[in-house]
Amino acid sequence: MADELQSNGSGDTNDAAPGNTSETTAAESTAAESNSDESARSESSEDAGCTPASPASEGCSEMVPEPESPSWQSLATAELVERRDALQTEIQELSQRKQQLEQDLRQSFAGQSDAIARRVKGFQEYLGGALQDLAQSVESLELVVQPMVVQPSPLDHQNSNSNEPSVENVPTPAIADTFKPDEELIRASLQGFLEQPDFYAGPWKLRRSLDGSDVALLEDWFFNQGGRGAQASRGSRPRNVLLASGLIAIIGELYGDQFQTLVLAGQPERLGDWRRGLQDCLGLGREDFGPNSGIVLFDRADALVERADRLEERGEVPLILIDAAERAVDIPVLQFPLWLAFAAQPDELLIDDDLL
Repeated sequence: MADELQSNGSGDTNDAAPGNTSETTAAESTAAESNSDESARSESSEDAGCTPASPASEGCSEMVPEPESPSWQSLATAELVERRDALQTEIQELSQRKQQLEQDLRQSFAGQSDAIARRVKGFQEYLGGALQDLAQSVESLELVVQPMVVQPSPLDHQNSNSNEPSVENVPTPAIADTFKPDEELIRASLQGFLEQPDFYAGPWKLRRSLDGSDVALLEDWFFNQGGRGAQASRGSRPRNVLLASGLIAIIGELYGDQFQTLVLAGQPERLGDWRRGLQDCLGLGREDFGPNSGIVLFDRADALVERADRLEERGEVPLILIDAAERAVDIPVLQFPLWLAFAAQPDELLIDDDLL
């Protein structure tokens, strides 16, 4: 029984072996065919110029482009961008330099702003008066030539009047007696200047007070010099302007609107000091300074003399005031009836020159 089972089992095994061998051979043949097909497709794709990565279903429809070198447009654009960046950097540096220069200028002029402003203001005021005077001079020019008139010689008059009785010469009054008729009014005004100042007085009235030495100087100028002469400076320009303001107030009481004050100073800064001082002491305004008003400022003596001549031709009286900084009085000024020159000491002249 056991022998039969063994024989049956060996028979089954032998029967199954041929069947497995046939199945293995078929699988191997199928794999070989597929490999051959794939190798053929790969060779065909390589012959067509396609890469192995191309899909088998899509074939080799497109070619992959090779990278090209940068074009001239891109190079030009890059160069323009670099130039723009360089210009922007340079502009920023110049802007910073400009701001630094402006800051340095403001710092350098900060300490001198007051002095520069005073000089500019004084020159502006002087220039305005000078231009007004020039306009007045142009208006008064005679554009029509006047006919020449020849007057007879004094010798002819002497010969014609030789037979007539001689007329007695009338003595000329002394210069010191010029203000004798008005001595009481002048002395009363001078005494009033010694009292408390009237800060609310009307225009052309002295709003400040004088001391005894100032009053004595004015008395000497009125009653000893007859309104023509030099007096010692009071030590500074503001003191001289104060004294001149008192003189202008008295002359205004005597002559009314028939006189004009002419101030001579050689620098615009000095004329500016005179203008401000007279405005403060006499309560004047800007309209009171000019060729057609009460006070005219000059920096040259020849222009002052010309103006004084025109005033005398119109029957008015010029009052000439000469600043202490003027070293000398021009000879033509001496012909006028009213003039006062302030004589400065050497140290005062040196201080004034240092300030300028």
